[in-house]
Amino acid sequence: MTEQTRYHRHMLLQVVTVSTRQGRKGDAIAKWFETRARAHGAFDIEPVDLAEVNLPLFDEPEHPRLRQYQHAHTKQWSARITRADAFVFVTPEYNYSAPPSIVNALDYLVHEWAYKPVAFVSYGGVSGGTRSVQMIKLQATALRMMPIPEAVSLPFFARMFAADGSFSPDAAQQQAADAMLTELRRWADALCVLR
Repeated sequence: MTEQTRYHRHMLLQVVTVSTRQGRKGDAIAKWFETRARAHGAFDIEPVDLAEVNLPLFDEPEHPRLRQYQHAHTKQWSARITRADAFVFVTPEYNYSAPPSIVNALDYLVHEWAYKPVAFVSYGGVSGGTRSVQMIKLQATALRMMPIPEAVSLPFFARMFAADGSFSPDAAQQQAADAMLTELRRWADALCVLR
């Protein structure tokens, strides 16, 4: 039985590109992962680019737990995140911590994130972005998300770009992506009953 035929229920995985700065490399890494995830077959894939979403610094007058959203950008963000069954955050590391774009995006909502698994593709220098992941996990668990242990870590990621700008990590990271997707689907199946 292939990976693509063993999954019966359609589930939506949102692959979230976290970096929003000009000159970023996260979009290329996210595209590589999206291709890998589609080939794996556990999920339907939807890319979410925080640079395109372009949320302002959190500006709702009411606490997100009340779901009394006043702004169109929040209502659109809520509707988009509600659709997902699972998430992969493709994230760099800023100053030993998480980029403010993902902190802000998470802060906008409460119920929409709850009881959904999240996994990480992180990239950076020697740490491979893992300190960013650790910080995001703290926030994610407060929102009742389930961060899974399996991950893709890309240390010294700049070396993984070809001359034409395409991104291609080595076999170990590609195998890690497949293992992460398989485990992420297990958690998505298990948690759907809580939603």
